[in-house]
Amino acid sequence: MGRPLEGTQTSSVVSRQLPALEPETAFFWTAGAEGQLKICRCEECGHYIHPPLPRCVDCGGAKISPSPVSGRARVASFTVNYQPWVPGLAVPFVFAAVELVEQAELYVFTNIVGCPVEDVRIGMAVQVIFERQGDIFLPMFQPPGEASAR
Repeated sequence: MGRPLEGTQTSSVVSRQLPALEPETAFFWTAGAEGQLKICRCEECGHYIHPPLPRCVDCGGAKISPSPVSGRARVASFTVNYQPWVPGLAVPFVFAAVELVEQAELYVFTNIVGCPVEDVRIGMAVQVIFERQGDIFLPMFQPPGEASAR
């Protein structure tokens, strides 16, 4: 196994439930290996679609494919969780809906890392980093310029 990419942390302890690598969504969970966040995009009208769907919700087009995005976002909503939902999950942690800069209402549900939970605010700028667990690269978000958190 090679070195983690900048902005990628390798975790030897699985501390969260990992997604299954399904054909429709595997690109989302593995694109971090390339240092990218990928979101489905309609090739006909350019509308981003997340979570992935077989047809564009904007134009109805069927040509949908994963497309790299900048990884920049803002916190749209969040909650601070104090319940360790799986053994070994560190608490408290922030679960958030972040809105990607590429399109209004294009949300990714994720954790905010790299800063104290009390510093998280709605509207706060964040950027993607990846937590590697085996072949899966979980997209997490942190304030820009912060040192890698995981």
